[in-house]
Amino acid sequence: MSGFLKAQTLGDVFKHLAIMAAIVFLLLFLFFFVYLPSTTNHGETISVPNLAGMSVDELEDFLADKDLRFYVSDSTYEQGKQPFTVITQEPKAGEKVKEGRKIYVSINMKNPPLIKMPKLIDGSVKNAEMILKSYDLNLGDIKYVPDLAENSILRQFVNGREIKPGEPVAKGSRIDLEVGNGLGNTELEVPELVGMPIDEATMVVTGQGLQIGTVIYMAAPNGEVDGIVLKQRPISGDSVKTKIRTGELIDLWVAGPQPITPIQ
Repeated sequence: MSGFLKAQTLGDVFKHLAIMAAIVFLLLFLFFFVYLPSTTNHGETISVPNLAGMSVDELEDFLADKDLRFYVSDSTYEQGKQPFTVITQEPKAGEKVKEGRKIYVSINMKNPPLIKMPKLIDGSVKNAEMILKSYDLNLGDIKYVPDLAENSILRQFVNGREIKPGEPVAKGSRIDLEVGNGLGNTELEVPELVGMPIDEATMVVTGQGLQIGTVIYMAAPNGEVDGIVLKQRPISGDSVKTKIRTGELIDLWVAGPQPITPIQ
């Protein structure tokens, strides 16, 4: 044996070097392709499960059974989802990872964050809906009240309390609106317009905060001059409706042909 290991010639030296290289190669092969795979499950992967909607309490046991871990990397708030449940995850569900991989999750907060209340006053209900949606707020009840600003928002409320623009409000809150119906609170006697020229009647109506409704031109039954008001609705002094509110309409029947430019 000692004679085998003893190098007598240069050829023996190369022989010994070749044997040592073979032994090193064999050891490396066994380490990387036998020992390492058996201890680290080299090449084996796991499909990441879908964690969306799961609570934090469920995650640890659920992932431990699959040789995975989790880490809460962020928290946010989404309406309609339970507190402390998973909203997003990384890696995504279905991706392949090695055992022991950490899954980063974003959790839904228990309490919604506070934001500044947007300004809805003086805008339309349709515009308010778009603004509320962009702020993650919800449109609540709409109450129409007497006001000449028709369909214009007059006040905004949260839980029955008026809230001003810029005040703090929780995301997801219901915002109730008070909106003008186009009519005022003031009640007036219905003006007598029959027999007036249409221009004069228009001045009387608009001067009292009322509006001209439908204007119908017709042949004069008694030879009235063109442009004279023949009838009106509601009728002045009508026992059924003698009062009219500011902003309401009065329809007129006028003698003569329809003018090219309608009466405003």
